[in-house]
Amino acid sequence: MSADVVNPAAKPADELGFSVDLTGRTAVVTGASGGLGRAIAELLLKNGASVIGLQRRTDVGLEGDYTAVAVDLADAASIAGAVDGILAEREVHILVNNAGINIRHRFEEFPLDDFDRVMQVNLRAVVELTQLFARPMLERGTGTIINIASMLSFTGGYTAAAYATSKGAVGQLTKTLSNEWAARGVRVNAIAPGFIDTEMNTALRADEVRDRQIRERIPYGRWGRADDIAGAALFLASPAAEYVHGVVLPVDGGYLGR
Repeated sequence: MSADVVNPAAKPADELGFSVDLTGRTAVVTGASGGLGRAIAELLLKNGASVIGLQRRTDVGLEGDYTAVAVDLADAASIAGAVDGILAEREVHILVNNAGINIRHRFEEFPLDDFDRVMQVNLRAVVELTQLFARPMLERGTGTIINIASMLSFTGGYTAAAYATSKGAVGQLTKTLSNEWAARGVRVNAIAPGFIDTEMNTALRADEVRDRQIRERIPYGRWGRADDIAGAALFLASPAAEYVHGVVLPVDGGYLGR
């Protein structure tokens, strides 16, 4: 596989970003054991936040004030139990609905059980988590919710009917909740990652033809990294985004504008 052709002005990932003070803030990040969720959790921790990871694996820890809570996001009862336990002990200021799955089939052959599982994790769990954590935020009159949508919130994709449907719904949910909650002090926004070099895209990166086609379509010249998404999440969690409401923010190297 050939190396990415990167804009000469591009900086290494560790030189990007900015710092904000999230001391005293508690963030819940779903799927924090790896990929985008781990990068987001790490950056929030580095900027002073306490982070609770809602994830299947609790043996994956992070440095700093980090707590892992076991949860099955395909099980509503598991979600409710985990959230009840957290809210009994902590005040949550930031919720990042990151966890998601993609199961690929041609639609005419798409097993409905697989379709339902994608919708359960990518949409139903987001709805339940947002309701449960937002209620005390609304009572306090302050809080931040960040959903992870996708560029497939805007485009249809291919052999990804369940994923695209779920992520389109996440984008619309984000806008709807912003309409209802912005004036009540709770900010709701979403990030729409483009092609990001994570485990979900291992097969695409291994396909030399598709990898080249994708990179040639991205104006910035490279696949995204998990810390590119983490930087956007840090901004949306920070006071710098106080007037940002109901946005589905593409972080895609310019892919959607091509």
